[in-house]
Amino acid sequence: MKLSTRIALWAAAVVPVLVVLAGLLLLPLVGRDLRHQQDARLHERAAAVLPSVRTLIAADTRGKPKVEQNQQRKVVDAALDSGVRVTAEDGTVLLSVGPQPADDRAFPTAPGGPATVHDHGAAWRVLTVRATGTGASGGTGTLWVSEPGGLAGDQTAAVRRRILLVAAIAAPVSALIGFALAERATAPLRRLSRRAAELDPAAPAVPAVSAGSAGPTDSAGPTASAAFAAERSGTTEVDELASALALLLCRYDEQALRTAQALETARSFSSAASHELRTPLMSLRTNLDVLAAHPDLPSGERAEIVDELRDDHTRLLDLLTALGTLARGDLVEVDSFGPVDLAELADAAADDARRRHPEADITVELPSELRVFGWEPGLRIMLVNLLVNAAVHGRGGPERSGPARVTLRLAPTGTVALLTVDDAGPGIPPAERETVFHRFHRRRDSPGSGLGLTLVAQQAALHRGSVRITEPPDGTGCRLEVRLPLPDADRPTLQLPVRRDWITGGER
Repeated sequence: MKLSTRIALWAAAVVPVLVVLAGLLLLPLVGRDLRHQQDARLHERAAAVLPSVRTLIAADTRGKPKVEQNQQRKVVDAALDSGVRVTAEDGTVLLSVGPQPADDRAFPTAPGGPATVHDHGAAWRVLTVRATGTGASGGTGTLWVSEPGGLAGDQTAAVRRRILLVAAIAAPVSALIGFALAERATAPLRRLSRRAAELDPAAPAVPAVSAGSAGPTDSAGPTASAAFAAERSGTTEVDELASALALLLCRYDEQALRTAQALETARSFSSAASHELRTPLMSLRTNLDVLAAHPDLPSGERAEIVDELRDDHTRLLDLLTALGTLARGDLVEVDSFGPVDLAELADAAADDARRRHPEADITVELPSELRVFGWEPGLRIMLVNLLVNAAVHGRGGPERSGPARVTLRLAPTGTVALLTVDDAGPGIPPAERETVFHRFHRRRDSPGSGLGLTLVAQQAALHRGSVRITEPPDGTGCRLEVRLPLPDADRPTLQLPVRRDWITGGER
């Protein structure tokens, strides 16, 4: 059953009950007010007829029938629709008009306020007044003013019927009003239900999300969850629930996107690895077959084949390591970033490059400290690949037989950290300076995997920086220039790129 239907049914059941309960509280008050009005009317009638009654009693005592008749008419005129009964001191009935009990014994004998008496099953409200005739010897008598006691009861019964009628009408009316209000209040919940139904795995893929942003977005604008979060129903509890669920949906979208990206990265990793490993694996298999087929090979040829096996193994290892590192960069999250001393990382990377390439002449020009907001493993990978690329391709001399000369510089420049790596190699023609950052792009004589500069470009993009290839100031060799933004107090949180698909080789 829908929530709005439940609310409508509850309203239809509760509101009439409340109306009836209110009526039960009001009925005694209404009955009391009606009796007070009737008693006040009896007192008014008694006060109106009392002067004529006194004259009537005096005329009866003195034996003046004409005067008595005149006073009787006055009493009748003043009594209006009330019953009036007048008796002399000896009990003789001097006047009896209007509605009143038929049994004389029903009338109260003692004077006092209005009282309820019963006569043959009927109730009467009777006011008893002791009257004294005018003059010195006017005599005494009793005045009774009466009205049917059921008048107040009839009016109370009419009020009771009206209460029941209002309760009967209140049931459907309250149900309709409750249903309408509940439909409006639960509209955000219905939209949430539709949004949740769209999260079926068979539904279209969720739109791309910018890491660190408020939620998923696409070219058409905010998603249903983000748009829903901005709406308000006017009901606090519903709005709080809607906001919480909208946030949950946004997080679900983000995680679904990251899962999709991880799956795509895994597929791309598998595809790239299988394609790029085919050649070195075939070379390994060929050399192993040669060794197995010719156990009596001369030691020189055997040593040459073993060296080729080692080179192929190194190439395989470097390729798998580079692919794995590229995949890590595609999946890293903002919470992995933090303050990093880039100068310290650059110094450590230079020491590592000197150990791996002792023949290279590597010099550094670094400040004592230069902090950026970044992913430390990624920045270390970027620095290592920059120096390794320069050490491998930066050999000088006409035959490139001389030692590689590499200079690493780091300095703050305005709002960015400028990192440059210069070498004395042949350089890169301007037409090829963009393609060297593509996956598996390498020269014919390059011993690398073709992913080193791709990793450099990936890390620069992840840190919202840039990388480009130029020439050193002396015009000889090659310069790789990386610019990384310095921490900004106004924007403390790094925004990762919307798309990260370096391992797939897609456009960014």
